[in-house]
Amino acid sequence: MNARAKISSKGQLVLPKAVRDAYGLDAGSEVEVEGVGDVILLRPRPKKARKTYTLDEVAGMLKYDGPPVTIEDMERGIEEEVRRRWNAKRG
Repeated sequence: MNARAKISSKGQLVLPKAVRDAYGLDAGSEVEVEGVGDVILLRPRPKKARKTYTLDEVAGMLKYDGPPVTIEDMERGIEEEVRRRWNAKRG
């Protein structure tokens, strides 16, 4: 595949859409840049796998400064919100 790209006044290089699509590059993708003689080589970096977390790993990450809430209070709050959304859909 041959394509042409232009470097902006800020030194940014915009890859043609066909090249981005062919290599699965999107916003935030990273490429390695290597100089080989008079050639500049761009190599896509593998995308980082998103780590999943267990509840035990994330427990306590979100801060809550209010009074303690019982399970019953939480269930009541969920039910009220479901009813509110249901009624809003029905007009």
